[in-house]
Amino acid sequence: MRLVLASNNTKKLKELDAILAPLGWELVPQGQLDVPEVDEPHCTFVENALAKARHAAQLTGLPALADDSGLCVDAFGGAPGVQSARYAGEPRSDARNNEKLLAELGENRQRAAHYVSVIVFVRHAHDPQPIIAEGEWHGEILPAARGDSGFGYDPLFWVRELEQSAAELDAAEKNRRSHRGQALARLVEQLLAHR
Repeated sequence: MRLVLASNNTKKLKELDAILAPLGWELVPQGQLDVPEVDEPHCTFVENALAKARHAAQLTGLPALADDSGLCVDAFGGAPGVQSARYAGEPRSDARNNEKLLAELGENRQRAAHYVSVIVFVRHAHDPQPIIAEGEWHGEILPAARGDSGFGYDPLFWVRELEQSAAELDAAEKNRRSHRGQALARLVEQLLAHR
């Protein structure tokens, strides 16, 4: 099956492709098909993911897969949430987002946080039954970055049971445990059940 990925994030594509490739599914980033990014005006991950998937399917005629994900920090009432990629403003910058997060957390001892990923699959733009899967990955925010793998907030995201940051994990381990890996595994189960 050939799917359009409603994203131009090469690191996200690499993570998703590693999980989908064994199923024989080809994931094509929307940029290769001249699909522009769509606005993400919604306040929930699911609404943004659905908007992105429908947009990509509409412009390509292909089934589409979209992920909306972010970091939710307890001390901030769930922020940055859906604004995670743009937390420090435009242009998007992982480094500036991480700096802002650390500055705003300061000496706060409440450092619990979790990643959320909502993945949506639509067979076509007007699919009345999109398949939606969600994953969460719980951890806490470190006082300083550790590791150089991953992307986004991974260098600050401490995985207590492994005693490593998400940026210190190898790709296979991260894919097994991460919010996106969990959501994609649930999505694949549902897709295989609907074949």
